[in-house]
Amino acid sequence: MADFSVSQHTESIYSIIGEGTKFKGEFEVNGLLRIDGDFIGSIKTTGKVLVSKNGRAECTINGSTVIIGGLVKGTVIATEKVEILSTGMVFGHIETPRLVVHEGVLLHGTCQVNNGSGAMPQEIISLSEKETSDSSAGTATPEIMQHPELELLEKKII
Repeated sequence: MADFSVSQHTESIYSIIGEGTKFKGEFEVNGLLRIDGDFIGSIKTTGKVLVSKNGRAECTINGSTVIIGGLVKGTVIATEKVEILSTGMVFGHIETPRLVVHEGVLLHGTCQVNNGSGAMPQEIISLSEKETSDSSAGTATPEIMQHPELELLEKKII
């Protein structure tokens, strides 16, 4: 006999606030939450939150990954990443280690992108000016500092 306990299948468990539905309150969910309707309140999950193109949320969202295709007013805190799709509109504050913003997004508020421990990322490009030796006009170029993440990025691009 197969064991289909909830703890083994939390990735496939999801909740939906359907289109035309209005929900107000606190939402704690284990797994994915998709918002196609209207939601006011707070959301707490260890999983993902998806606000679809027609979804509207006025709330605080705490989750691992938050994907926004509709309207969100409030605070979004993600432990992995926040992605705002081209149809997305955000009015509020975002905190996340990774932020992806597509072209066409309306974003009005503040964003704090950190490494997950609360510390700000180290500076990669120094704005100190350095004169080039072959320039008689004295033009300056930014100096790129050595950084292990920058080297990994260059390897992925090449």
